[in-house]
This record gives sequence, C-alpha cells and structure tokens, in this order.
Amino acid sequence: MAFELPPLPYSYDALAPYMSAETLEYHHDKHHQAYVTNGNKLLEGSGLEGKGLEDVVKGSFGKNQGLFNNVGQHYNHVHFWQWMKPNGGGSKLPGALQAAIDRDLGGFDKFRADFVNAGTTQFGSGWAWLAVKDGKLEVSKTPNGENPLVHGASPILGVDVWEHSYYIDYRNARPKYLEAWFDSLVNWDHVLEMYEAATR
Repeated sequence: MAFELPPLPYSYDALAPYMSAETLEYHHDKHHQAYVTNGNKLLEGSGLEGKGLEDVVKGSFGKNQGLFNNVGQHYNHVHFWQWMKPNGGGSKLPGALQAAIDRDLGGFDKFRADFVNAGTTQFGSGWAWLAVKDGKLEVSKTPNGENPLVHGASPILGVDVWEHSYYIDYRNARPKYLEAWFDSLVNWDHVLEMYEAATR
C-alpha cells in the first residue's frame, strides 16, 4: 500500500500571517512530498509492505533508520496539517480536553508554557508534543522525525520545529513561531478527536 501526500485541508494562504503561503507550499509540496516519495521507495523489500502507517512507523523504529526517517515524518505531517486551521488557537478548549489538561498538566497556562518551552529547547530539528501515555497527558519533545508512537504514547498535538517550518516567516526566532502557532493556529477540535480516540 503506497503512501500518498494528502491535500492540505485549507488554501495555501489560509494560515497567514502566522504561516505564509510560501512556507506552506515549500513545506507541504516539497518537504512532505519528499518524505512520501522516499518512504515508498524504502518500503519496498522492507518486510513492512501492506501494513498501515502507524505499524510501519513502529516496525521500522530502531531497525530501518532510512525508512523510519521518512515514514515517521510522513505520519507527523499528515497530522500536522490537521492540527492547524484558520482562526485557530485561543484558550477556550473543548471541555473534556480542558479537564484533562487541568488534571494532568496544571492548567492551560502551564501547559502552554511547557509546550512552547519543549519546542524552544529541542536542539536542532524535531518536534514538541502533547500525548496520552498510560491514560494521562504529557508534554514531550523528540529529535528529527521521532514521535510519541515509538515511545508507547499516542500523540494528540505536535508542532514541527524543523527550520523549514518557520524560517521563511520567522527567520531564527523559533520561540516567536511557537507562540504564534499555539495562540493562533491550533485546531483544538482535531486535538479533541485524537484525545478521545487515544482514551477509548
């Protein structure tokens, strides 16, 4: 089963001024497409052909680095586009999500600070995450294309801190990008959907 690049769920200019059309065109059409193309090539002969994306990600981690690098990033980006929407962000979260953040992470403000800090302090390329592990929410960060799936958790929100995600718009100001992303782009309804799926 070959992987495919999903279309963006909004127009290229829909996330401006927080994420420009130029950034989305390069990030989606070039970077994500490359992960799909390379992942499909590396999948051949891996023994993981025909499996679903999550299974390929987990099955290649620590065993087939080239394949993992590409399918891990494909998985991350499939969700990354869904984790954003025009007029997103804000501090009014769906009730079940807010209750879980209050219970596990010390409330919204502390969660926001910890999430932005995770992305800011990830050295080099990587991601910051909100994930469910053993029924509880946790904030984490991972290098390169790694994600919580390979550490026994279910990611429900992730932000890309590779430079291609923000350099056109923010240059080297990663904290500014993370704050703008969190405050103005996050699609909390999609986060809730993934939270409910992870806690069923």
